[in-house]
Amino acid sequence: MNRLVAVLALLPSAALGGDDLPEGPGLAARYPGDLGIAKDRAVLLAEDFEAGTIEDLGKRWTEVGNKDQKPLAWSDLRPEASSGRRSLQITATLGEDTGGHLFAPLAKGVDCAFARFYVRFAEDADYIHHFVHMGGMNPQTRWPNPQAGTRPKGDDRFSVGIEPWGDRGRAEPPGLWNFYPYWHEMRISADGRYWGNGIRPVEDQPAPRARWQCVEFMIKLNKPEERDGELALWLDGKLEAHVKKGSPRGPWTGMGFRLLAKGGEPFEGFSWRTTEELKVSCFWLLHYVTGNAARQNGVAKPNRVNRVWFDDVVVATGYIGPIRAR
Repeated sequence: MNRLVAVLALLPSAALGGDDLPEGPGLAARYPGDLGIAKDRAVLLAEDFEAGTIEDLGKRWTEVGNKDQKPLAWSDLRPEASSGRRSLQITATLGEDTGGHLFAPLAKGVDCAFARFYVRFAEDADYIHHFVHMGGMNPQTRWPNPQAGTRPKGDDRFSVGIEPWGDRGRAEPPGLWNFYPYWHEMRISADGRYWGNGIRPVEDQPAPRARWQCVEFMIKLNKPEERDGELALWLDGKLEAHVKKGSPRGPWTGMGFRLLAKGGEPFEGFSWRTTEELKVSCFWLLHYVTGNAARQNGVAKPNRVNRVWFDDVVVATGYIGPIRAR
């Protein structure tokens, strides 16, 4: 049985999202308010931001980006279905810092992982530079090492960001949800370097301001020597993108491609790795804002302060789905 379909056998309330992937309720449906979800054997990482102080985050995450102890703070904003009392606020202040982050290796490396988080952008959210990533390194480190502008070799690393993209200012800030992967078969950019190839859903998916959204994405690794790797994106429990071998796509550019409902050309498939030793092995909760993001989107006077809130982060080997209200 396909391991992704097998998840459904345990979750009778889940529905298929147009192919062999589920949507709607998932693993989280077993744990109202997410209470106890961290103890599920499928869970590789869980963070609800309810325990301890900001300094205590360093006991659960192997690297905490919090320049001068300013970007990270607790907030009483939280998703409606959450059982907690607070969330993590990350503030980026141009001229002082680029925001903040939390990074950790997963409990173990796996061939398929799902990452779910809740996010809320401020009412005046501007364009950002980079956002949440999941990937793998061989060997795995205790800190992020993105090596921007260079192409992985196939046995050393890969990464996938799920990020709002401004489309050169054509999209309202913070932007449209967009995959931003690095892997050893990525396409070269016009400047001769390797920047993440953007992969966009069939329909534009704006990242909303001033409300919580449940974001979940999946990375399924390939068998070495094959291009059977996959990517998928869910927003508020609805499957919005599934990228796999044969998926209809628009033309490749150095920037990437857009998925199509039909027509175009079949996607070649992902060869994320050339060795089984490379696994999905780390997660990076990142809010990274620079002046370059404003320049790329034609903003002459960007907001100096940009805030985002995160809550109820779960990484697991199966589809997680939105929080079930208590």
